[in-house]
Amino acid sequence: MVRFLWNLVVTLIAAAVGLWLTYFILGADDFDMNVGGFLLALVIFVVAQAILSPFILKISVRYASALTGGVALISTFVALLLANIFSDGLDIKTATGWLVGTVLVWLLSALAGWLVGAFVLKNKAQ
Repeated sequence: MVRFLWNLVVTLIAAAVGLWLTYFILGADDFDMNVGGFLLALVIFVVAQAILSPFILKISVRYASALTGGVALISTFVALLLANIFSDGLDIKTATGWLVGTVLVWLLSALAGWLVGAFVLKNKAQ
């Protein structure tokens, strides 16, 4: 249970960092975020990604094995789409925001998750 909670915290932090850094890199014209609705957008994004990743992987293995490597990008895109639709905290306005934003959120979230995870594990070891 403790491991699950640590993974959840790391995932939330990594997603928050990925979303915020993408906002700062792309700017409000392409990838706008609202502080008031950010928490709802973050929760929708993380839950959608957690649910969609295994589902998209299963579908891609079954019907389009060439897409298996892009499962994380596809699930990031769909999770961003759901967060954009169901919250006021995220507003992706342009094709650049959708394309580059998906790649940046995926990449920055993965890097942040790796760094936060390494930091947490290093502190737990000490």
